[in-house]
Order: sequence, then C-alpha cells, then structure tokens
Amino acid sequence: MRLRRQRSHLVIIDVQENLAPHVANAARVVAHCRRLITYARRLDIPVTLTEHYPKGLGVTVAPVREAAGPQAIRLAKIEFSCVLNAELRERFHSLRGNQGRDQLVVAGMEAHVCVGQTVLDLLDDGFRVSVVGDGVGSRSPEDRAIALARMAKSGADIVSQEMVAFEWLERAGTPEFRDLIPLIKAASEERDES
Repeated sequence: MRLRRQRSHLVIIDVQENLAPHVANAARVVAHCRRLITYARRLDIPVTLTEHYPKGLGVTVAPVREAAGPQAIRLAKIEFSCVLNAELRERFHSLRGNQGRDQLVVAGMEAHVCVGQTVLDLLDDGFRVSVVGDGVGSRSPEDRAIALARMAKSGADIVSQEMVAFEWLERAGTPEFRDLIPLIKAASEERDES
C-alpha cells in the first residue's frame, strides 16, 4: 500500500519527557517524529499526539510539541492502546468517516507496548497502518525489533520517515517538493554522519 497524503493521518504516540530518556536511540526517534510532523503540517495532513499518563511520564518532549504547534490535537490516555481510549478512537474513526483518512502513519514510544497495541487494534478496526520503523523506539532494542516484526506480520507496513515524505510528495518539481526537499536532505545527511 502506497501512502496518499489525502488519505493519511499522522499519529505520534507517547514521545514524553520522562519516558524518552530511557528509550534506546531516543534522539533519533524524536528527530524523526519532529520531521514527520513538519512534513504533515506542510502538506495539510492531520496530526494527533498522545500522552500516556502525563502525570507520571510528563508531557510530549519540547521538539515534538513545538513542531506540532497549537493546532495539533494532543490527547492524554491511560490505556496502552490508543484505540481503547474513547476520545482517540472517535478521532480516528471521525477522520476516516468524514475525510477518508484511512491510512494511519504511526511513530513514537514504546514500540512493544503502546505503539504495538495501537497498531494491532487499528488493523483490527480496518485501518491501513504504516509504522515508521526509524521513528519508533523501546527501552530495549530487542523489544523494538520483535514489535516491528509482529506488527509487519499482522499486516502493518514498515516504512522509514524518508519513504513517508516521498510517498506523500508523489512527484518532484512541485512547490511542496521544493519546500520539503531541504528537510529530507538534512535528515539523510544526519543519518550518514551517525
């Protein structure tokens, strides 16, 4: 399944102040989530941020929160799966029903808990789900790898943040392409340096 911007909805799960320091490669995950949000905002794709038990895990980290801006929807939850939260479930289904946004692009923390359970439930609800492999993390790299394999086996597409950007853009030479290509190149250069 190729991503179409008109059908997409970006969901960033639980990239929070008191969780991120314990996640392997958290800086990379945060950077890719920030980029995904920037791409989505510039292409008029809805963005939803979730925060798991913010009283204990804190709010969304500043770089992600700032990239999302005030217009992004930020919802707190205590359920591991976002789909079990009535407000989030309603948002997913409303965007699908009212705008045809049946492709959910998912990134965040932790791959083997909230991200994984959300993805499995979204698939059960008939959504087409793409998990941004370089935009998810867990405390343990092994848990992340197992979670990605499970989500893929269950029907989710595993993509990179750069794949998402180019699929949303569809072609070169457009104003959107010229706007986003410097960001895409910067991400590629950062990856090459690490």
